[in-house]
Amino acid sequence: MAALPQQEQDFFWQNGYLVVPDVVSQGALEQLHQTFQTWVEESRSYSENWGETLNGKPRYDLEPGHCADSPRLRRVNAPVEVSKAYFNVMADSTMTDCVAALIGPDVKLHHTKINSKQPGGETSVKWHQDFSFTPHSNDSVVTALLMVDEVNEKNGPLEVLAGSHVGPIHGLWHNGKFTGAIDDTIAAQCASKALTCTGPAGAVCLMHTRLLHGSKPNQSISPRTLFISVYSADDAVPLSPNPMPNRYEGLIVRGQRKGRVRSIDYAVDLPQLPDTASFFDQQAEHRDDAKIL
Repeated sequence: MAALPQQEQDFFWQNGYLVVPDVVSQGALEQLHQTFQTWVEESRSYSENWGETLNGKPRYDLEPGHCADSPRLRRVNAPVEVSKAYFNVMADSTMTDCVAALIGPDVKLHHTKINSKQPGGETSVKWHQDFSFTPHSNDSVVTALLMVDEVNEKNGPLEVLAGSHVGPIHGLWHNGKFTGAIDDTIAAQCASKALTCTGPAGAVCLMHTRLLHGSKPNQSISPRTLFISVYSADDAVPLSPNPMPNRYEGLIVRGQRKGRVRSIDYAVDLPQLPDTASFFDQQAEHRDDAKIL
């Protein structure tokens, strides 16, 4: 049986996203959860970002307001480099098969990260398209957001504008500054029509790289943790440096490397790499009144 029935593939290409349940085993899911909880407990010992990734930036990113009594670990960069459990799920799971069904047969990794919203935190994600952060020669690029925790309407679920992946590519530069967020007026329009992507732990939201999306803060007492893996077709070649360089960039996870480049016609302003551990600081540069809550 195919990883994704044709009806579900058609839904993805029409809407730009698809939620699929049970893409990892219960045992693998428990390992992911336990590993992340270990990092949360470790974060209690730190008052600032720590660890180091390939580009020398911190691996573990703390939200403002973090403290030992109320830990707010919001980002882990390239977790597959420091966790076999996360690597295995990224490289060989039903999630990987689902991605291959959409952009295969030859699929490679671009980068991975964990985005987490701890209870009481204020982290939100302003509306944007991933493609403007990581432009490729073509847009056969899929972001897989695996729900390590249950994602519900209260704990800051992903919000999407269905069908926007076939629309224009929006700029993330404003007044000469790269803010990682789209124009306020367009963001307000997105928020008014947004759909939420919820599901049980172990489900994945597959998202087209050009889909407009954002999310609100966690307003519940439960954490919301997503393991995010960005994959591309083998013939999609990055056009700008990876904002999260890692030693597995370009790893073929399905099929084989063909040494072929496919290009499509589009134009986009190249992104600016973050100076800090994550793009949250770039989005903080966007005017406060641009926040869509």
